[in-house]
Amino acid sequence: MKDFQKNFIELAINSGALKFGKFVLKSGRQSPYFFNASALVEYGELDALAEILKAKIQEENINMDMIFGPAYKGIFLGSILGTKLSVNGKMPVCFNRKEAKDHGEGGSLIGAEPKGKILIIDDVISSGLAIKESISLLEPFNVSIEGALVTLDRQERGGDTELMASEELEKIGIKVFSVISLDDLLEADDLITDDNIRKIEEYRNQYRGENV
Repeated sequence: MKDFQKNFIELAINSGALKFGKFVLKSGRQSPYFFNASALVEYGELDALAEILKAKIQEENINMDMIFGPAYKGIFLGSILGTKLSVNGKMPVCFNRKEAKDHGEGGSLIGAEPKGKILIIDDVISSGLAIKESISLLEPFNVSIEGALVTLDRQERGGDTELMASEELEKIGIKVFSVISLDDLLEADDLITDDNIRKIEEYRNQYRGENV
C-alpha cells in the first residue's frame, strides 16, 4: 500500500467519513459500511485530501485539460483538486446542478464549458450510476473523457452484468482510478474491528464483481 493510500484511510477514519452500521446506497443495496465524503469537509483537512488526490494523479500520470465534478460530492472534490493543480498552471473545473436553472446564466452546468480532455472525479464507485450519469451529461460536448477518479472503489458488480462497476465502465472506454479499493480498506485490520470486517466481507461476497 502506498503512503498516500495509508494517509487517506487514516484521514477517512479520523474524520468520521468512514462509518459502520446499516446504510442504503443509491443503488438500493444495504451496506454494512458507508463512506461519507461530506465529513471530510467538516473535518477541515482539505489540503491534505487534495494532496492525496494529486498523488494518485501523478502515480497514474493522468493527463487532462479540466475536471468535471458531479453534484454533490464531486463539486468540492473537483474544486479542491483544481485549486491544488492550479498552483503551476490553470485547471478549469465544471460541475452540474441536480436541476437545470431557467434564469440567470441558466442550464445545468456551472463553471468552465466542457472541452478537451476531462477527468471526472467523485467520492465512491459502487454500482457506477453516478459516473454513468456524468458521461451522459458530457455527451453533447466535444470532449475526451480520460477517466474517473474516485476516493473509494467498493469493488461491487454493476447493475447489468457480473462485472465490477469499474470493469463495466472500462468496457465502454472509461478508466477508473481509485485512491483505495475495498481490498486496501480490509488490509487496515488494525483500525477496523473483526466484526465489521466479517460483515463487510459477507456483503462483498453477495455483490462482488467477478474480478474481485
